[in-house]
Amino acid sequence: MNEVYMGMTDNNNNRVKQVAIPEFNKKNAICKHPFESNSGEDLSTELHNKTIQEYCKIGDVDNAMKLVAQLEAMGFHPNSISYGFLIDSLGSVGRTLEADVLFQEMMYLGFKPRIRLFNALLKGFLKKGLLGLAVKFLVEMDRMGVCKNQETYEILLDYYVSAGRLEDTWMVVNEMKTNGIQMSSFVYGKVIRLYRDNGMWKKAIGLVEEIREKGISLDRQIYNSIIDTFGKYGELGEALEVFEKMKQESIVPDITTWNSLIRWHCKAGDLTKALQLFTEMQEQGLYPDPKILMSLISRLGELGKWDVIKKNFENMKCRGRQEVGAIYAMLVDIYGQYGRFQDAEDFITALKSEGFLPSASMFCVLANAYAQQGFCEQTVKVLQLMEAEGIELNIIMLNVLINAFGIAGRHEEALSIYQHIRESGISPDVVTYSTLMKAFIRAKKFDKVPEIYKEMESYGCTPDRKARQMLQTALMVLERRH
Repeated sequence: MNEVYMGMTDNNNNRVKQVAIPEFNKKNAICKHPFESNSGEDLSTELHNKTIQEYCKIGDVDNAMKLVAQLEAMGFHPNSISYGFLIDSLGSVGRTLEADVLFQEMMYLGFKPRIRLFNALLKGFLKKGLLGLAVKFLVEMDRMGVCKNQETYEILLDYYVSAGRLEDTWMVVNEMKTNGIQMSSFVYGKVIRLYRDNGMWKKAIGLVEEIREKGISLDRQIYNSIIDTFGKYGELGEALEVFEKMKQESIVPDITTWNSLIRWHCKAGDLTKALQLFTEMQEQGLYPDPKILMSLISRLGELGKWDVIKKNFENMKCRGRQEVGAIYAMLVDIYGQYGRFQDAEDFITALKSEGFLPSASMFCVLANAYAQQGFCEQTVKVLQLMEAEGIELNIIMLNVLINAFGIAGRHEEALSIYQHIRESGISPDVVTYSTLMKAFIRAKKFDKVPEIYKEMESYGCTPDRKARQMLQTALMVLERRH
């Protein structure tokens, strides 16, 4: 990849001194000795850039940023390759604003970022729910003559479908067709999900025939969408048939496939089959997803089957899943069996002692576990701890917080979180509105539900089946009152 390097020299003697690069330990991403040299010499700009890139590759973005500060203190800037690594790394850990600052700095210095970096930043904005900022960014791309590519459209589709923005989704699909960009299996998978979420599951399944007619083979992405569609609408027999056909065609199920099957069997109350699938997944060498662990623990805990939980925990340890087993045991704790980790800070400390570096996803799972129990203060504490780790809040985390207040019967506080979302520039999605409606139904404030529903529609979110059902419930109660 040919990238432009800035010429960088020592302003005092037109050269830079060199010392050894720190030795990397890729297993735990820790330098074996500090950056500063005992001799007082500085790393050269070239070695700074290489070291920044190495830190980014192993996920140690904090030390990468320290080297950027050292470089700038010398009067220099990273080269374009380093900027690319830094923006990618910051975006991947939710530090979108820092990534944007580096992107603007890169532009100011005269570098011309490739479409890959535009896409990385766009994905970061949308992952955080900053739709307004993302739209402005797209306008800026057009102004600069940067054309959207397949990845750009797929990033937009991923967000619009997840947010329940039906009109925006069709606009992107039509723009792709107009620009001659081929509909990939990823796009078809998203369209299937869109049909599913809007109650058109038979139409979603009918789309499979269109895919076949176009000569597009059913890959894992499409199979996963079909299985999830059947699962959501309670057609678990059909979901398992598709699962078997998938394996017959030598398409190996991934963690998404297993998650979907386990989740919907849990929801349907078929815990025996869910646990069977859970065991099969581990036999295939896949690590259980913490979200799925939480679903299983929650359902089994409600039934008082702590012995079953313990047995599965021991099985994971026997299979060498000590790390996942540690998370499993801690999540069990939150659900009240042992009571050692009722405090979120203790949980994070214990997690770190097991060798984990908590990620945005892990914080979300932890916050959701506390939220499901109605532990609002602990849910808030998780989000505070997450921010202390340098991870920015996103719409998923804030939706979890709304849910925590709703479960605890504190609907006014749930509403205040929604208002904070709007004021902070984060775009609410269909989950935000559905969760808020549920909070007001729990509080028996049925008159507010139609108002929230109308606001959801006016904001461009297409109500899903759950939202429509809650609206009907509220309207029926209001009708009986009058």
